[in-house]
Amino acid sequence: MKSALCVWGGWEGHEPKQCVDIFAAYLAEQGYQVDVSDTLDSYLDTAKLQALDLIVQCVTMSTITPEQEKGLLDAVGSGVGFAGWHGGTADAFRSNPDYQFMIGGQWVAHPGNIIDYTVTITNHDDPITAGLDDFTMHSEQYYLHIDPSNEVLATTTFSGDVHPWIAGCEMPVVWKRRWGQGHVFYCSLGHVAKDFDVPEARTLVQRGMLWASR
Repeated sequence: MKSALCVWGGWEGHEPKQCVDIFAAYLAEQGYQVDVSDTLDSYLDTAKLQALDLIVQCVTMSTITPEQEKGLLDAVGSGVGFAGWHGGTADAFRSNPDYQFMIGGQWVAHPGNIIDYTVTITNHDDPITAGLDDFTMHSEQYYLHIDPSNEVLATTTFSGDVHPWIAGCEMPVVWKRRWGQGHVFYCSLGHVAKDFDVPEARTLVQRGMLWASR
């Protein structure tokens, strides 16, 4: 049986527990043994961590100790998959560039806050995005600083209504990458749990977790 650890915490505005519960239930349906934790100390038990198949994280605007960070990065580097969404992954630990290097990006802005925008599927052949069409969201449109080595699967384009100088900027929304032997998946959607009522948003994270899993 495959095993997954889902870690939640940080800023409550992102509804971390509610979002994690959605995907922990999905993983259980797929036959995973799922543990849910509300503490980053879960990253300290290195033997247990490196025996996992997948780590799912939703922890926004928090701090992580050097020991916790090393436990996480070493586990993913050894082959444990890592998946996450929105600020729970790309705005988790602002002072930790090594963590950001693993993720492949860092949140910097969401111009206009809650707005309507389109997500464009840019790779229709990948198993994460296969069969999905472009779709709309009513949520935060993330502007990120990103790693050019990411394999981008979906993007969004900024209108420039709020910041004219970014008009026409195409920004990755979904990507996958490697960290050592591990697979890393990220999706910028999911400001709150109801965002995953959009079928495409939920499907992207579900498939991304399965792809990332060892």
